[in-house]
Amino acid sequence: MGEKVRWGILSTANIGRRVIPAIHASRNGEAAAVGSRSLASAQAFAAEQNIPRAHGSYADLLADPDIDAIYIPLPNSLHAEWSIQCAQAGIPTLCEKPFASDAAEAQSILDAFAKRDVLLAEAFMYRFHPQHEKVKQIIADGGIGEMQFISSAFTFLISDAANIRLSKPLAGGALMDVGCYCVNLMRFMTGEEPSQATASQSIGAESGVDEALAGALHFPGGTIGNFHCGLRAYREHSYTIKGTAGMIRVPTSFVPDKRAETIVQHWRGDDYSEHRVPPVDHYQLMVEDFADALLGGRAPRFSAQDAVANMRVIDKLLGRGG
Repeated sequence: MGEKVRWGILSTANIGRRVIPAIHASRNGEAAAVGSRSLASAQAFAAEQNIPRAHGSYADLLADPDIDAIYIPLPNSLHAEWSIQCAQAGIPTLCEKPFASDAAEAQSILDAFAKRDVLLAEAFMYRFHPQHEKVKQIIADGGIGEMQFISSAFTFLISDAANIRLSKPLAGGALMDVGCYCVNLMRFMTGEEPSQATASQSIGAESGVDEALAGALHFPGGTIGNFHCGLRAYREHSYTIKGTAGMIRVPTSFVPDKRAETIVQHWRGDDYSEHRVPPVDHYQLMVEDFADALLGGRAPRFSAQDAVANMRVIDKLLGRGG
């Protein structure tokens, strides 16, 4: 391996159009190859995204000797199968969120990589945006007193009934696609796993998946979390944290424009202040962290075990046990 990690992109999924430019812009990585189920598809995508090599199957990509790491943007239902194949091939892997179809699959991925001592991380890019560290700093400094409530929302409108997010066989649904951010955010801010998790959901008559879901989490330290997520509602991605002495609100939480600054709003008693965070590409920060970990022989910033824990909460909310 040289000074830069050579990335292989496993599939031509649309989310790659956000991550691949971040790899191109990164200081320590390059998009070296892409694999698709057909060579024509891979070649067209490679030309569009300025990727040097194209492979006509996922297996061919994994066999490429000039690949140092794999990024997986496949549908949720395929994450476990192809992550485990990456582990068996000894290739460090960054897998899109949500990590798997359920917690059992997530654990099987983790076990496969641990067995072979291969680097693994979940691609939850929002965690790398510095606005959330600013929030954690305000809380740690006593800026809201004792935390009492966290509320979050992530909704957007899908008009195409064929969208994979609405596919039950592909493990779609609002919670799996966007509610997972809300769950992760609450766990991230409290530093705890919820002792209780309940949800109410609206199942699409045609899709068979939760197209709208509202959930409640209770954390051991006493914080109560609530959130809603949806695939058929007006766009929002925000969160609010209330304490005994103040409140924080982040209006653009999970997918802020990388060209625009973000604002952390803070109320302390009757005083109001705004903390402005300069523009960043959190996708770029994510891939740089993974490449740094690989090049430097360290663990990624966020443990893959967190991905399994997040899936356990999702299982509870969907009534899947665990």
